[in-house]
Amino acid sequence: MATEKTARATWDGDLVHGSGHVTTGTGSVDTDMTWSARAEDAEGASPEELIAAAHAACVSMALAAGLARAGTPPQRLETEATTAFEKVGEGFKMTSVRLTIRGEVEGMDEAAFRSAAEDAKENCPVSQALKGNVELSLEASLG
Repeated sequence: MATEKTARATWDGDLVHGSGHVTTGTGSVDTDMTWSARAEDAEGASPEELIAAAHAACVSMALAAGLARAGTPPQRLETEATTAFEKVGEGFKMTSVRLTIRGEVEGMDEAAFRSAAEDAKENCPVSQALKGNVELSLEASLG
């Protein structure tokens, strides 16, 4: 049986001058949004920021699982996901997600950690949803 999660968004007004609000069913996200927060360097949340959060969490979970299966469970993983949203042709598009992962893993060298992180990036469910539409890159290191 599938696990289902819900989010709800409202939008008032036109795109440029209007504003919206998004909440998740659990209440973990409850934030306002505007076009300027999405398309400019203005304060506020954006859909791409929420995707970045989901991707960072997903990759971290996949990497933690893979490292544990390999017998080297992590003490700590810190993952940052940065999305790029830009004008493409006549519209806009999220063009890339850049993942940066720092890990504390006893008994593992840099090359093995990078390989495990790359596997997590390629195979986590959020990466799978984005593949073919968004460029995914990764920088991973121990320390």
